[in-house]
Amino acid sequence: MPGTETGTRIRPLDELDIDAIVRIDERISGIYRPEIWEQRVGFYLRRDPGASQVAEAGGKVVGFMLGDLRAGEFGLEEPSGWIERFGIDPDQRGKDLGRQMFAAMVAHFQAGGARSVRTLVDRKDEGVAGFLRALGLSPSPLEALEMRLDAKPTESR
Repeated sequence: MPGTETGTRIRPLDELDIDAIVRIDERISGIYRPEIWEQRVGFYLRRDPGASQVAEAGGKVVGFMLGDLRAGEFGLEEPSGWIERFGIDPDQRGKDLGRQMFAAMVAHFQAGGARSVRTLVDRKDEGVAGFLRALGLSPSPLEALEMRLDAKPTESR
């Protein structure tokens, strides 16, 4: 398995990784939310079991990257790899683990026929946006659209 230093490795996600992902997320966000991660991990393991990856250091999960291979969504018939969520324990950053997990996911996507990798990012989150740009992702011709549901709808006259 890939690794840049002794005791590190990248491997596919397993349902036993949920507790570690909850811990990493809590360290990053300050919020304990096991039900969210149990649902997300279950979703990706059912949808595309080999795509999502975790990083281990010293036998302990210290990072995760969740995603899957999709075709036929949003009118895009060509298979594409999608990255949804990722996180690295703040004590383990700067060790190239994110790049290694991304490379493992890209290899999985390419083996499944993908010709692109896609994700969505909040432009205001410069850390995440900068990381994704450093991996080689760039703006897409696809446009994300949204409608806020917490505001009153505009009435037609």
